[in-house]
Amino acid sequence: MVVTSKNSPDLATRELLLGTVKEVLDDFGDSYWAEIDRSGAFPAEFERAAVAAGLMGTMIPEEYGGVGLGVTEAALILRDIANSPAGLDGCSVVHMGMFGLNPIRLHGSREQRSTYLPMAPGGELPNCFIVTEPDAGTDTTRITTFARRDGNDFVINGRKVWISRAQEAKMGLLLCRTTPYDDVVKKTDGMSLFFLPMDAPGISMRRIPKMGRHGVDSNEVVFDDVRVSASMMVGPEGSGFYTLLDGINPERIMIAAEAVGLGLQAVTRAVEYAKERVVFGRAIGTNQGVQLPLADVYSQLKAAELLMLDAASLYDGGRPCGAEANMAKLRATEAMHLAINVSFETHGGYGYAKEFAIERYYRQAPLVRVAPVTNNLTKAYIATHVLGLPKSY
Repeated sequence: MVVTSKNSPDLATRELLLGTVKEVLDDFGDSYWAEIDRSGAFPAEFERAAVAAGLMGTMIPEEYGGVGLGVTEAALILRDIANSPAGLDGCSVVHMGMFGLNPIRLHGSREQRSTYLPMAPGGELPNCFIVTEPDAGTDTTRITTFARRDGNDFVINGRKVWISRAQEAKMGLLLCRTTPYDDVVKKTDGMSLFFLPMDAPGISMRRIPKMGRHGVDSNEVVFDDVRVSASMMVGPEGSGFYTLLDGINPERIMIAAEAVGLGLQAVTRAVEYAKERVVFGRAIGTNQGVQLPLADVYSQLKAAELLMLDAASLYDGGRPCGAEANMAKLRATEAMHLAINVSFETHGGYGYAKEFAIERYYRQAPLVRVAPVTNNLTKAYIATHVLGLPKSY
């Protein structure tokens, strides 16, 4: 089954979509993802299957060959991928393919849209976000990577870190300064967004070894006098931060969906184990000491899922969703963290063994609590922007 078009994102469309996702996932079980985790190889076979099923074109308009659905449907896809043996490795393959071109879809020039959007559904344009810097972290306004105007080009110098899929990407959305930090009144001004080829002269990268999500690379990327045409700027000069928001808020929502899915998968694994594991002559799932924590984290995950869907609905309806997207990310990742710990403890010593998937999920889980924004900074955002408290950062 391949999803190719829609009339409206109704229940039948979503059921068709999620049925397609299940068909793809059924061909990639525990052994496949355990080997990806062990070897660190990119899950190319899974990517090809996702492309063939039309998943990469979920958010691309039909006029460009996509399915034309919204963030809600993309989030549901990622929830179900995470709620499978694929975990976050599988999500990361599809994640950027679905929403990475959203700033171009909404703010790109006619030429940019007509050139690049048709390439996305067929998996011809793997891309990455290039935002984080070693000395700026989540304080995006403090980035120092700079694009200097030189005739019809810009010349870019700087360094970025934790750039996912840079090794696989053909193109990257780069946020950099075109006006120095000290020369702008509003600190979110003076940044511009470029869409540039990752094989451009002067770009070098180094893979960062990490503890989990081994199937998708994370990198340090260095720009040394990289020349890019001014025509590759996305949106007006100096407005890159605001242009990027159309990638940032959907990413918060999708991270929340992935966290919910991974948490639900951890609960499912724990329930299955608790039914089968017999100690003192009875299944450990008979004991309230095992039952109640699992029931508690399951309810927290389902509550976070509703918050995620609310944020997605707001975004798809063209309404502000920054607060809801951040709250969804916070609650989902915290519920996931607790669920994985409860599942780990339900497995006892076997939770520490690589033959049980919970060990792999345990190593993947911390990532989404600190990326793309830390949960503490999310709380500070809520305190300031929702509760109206003085800014603390």
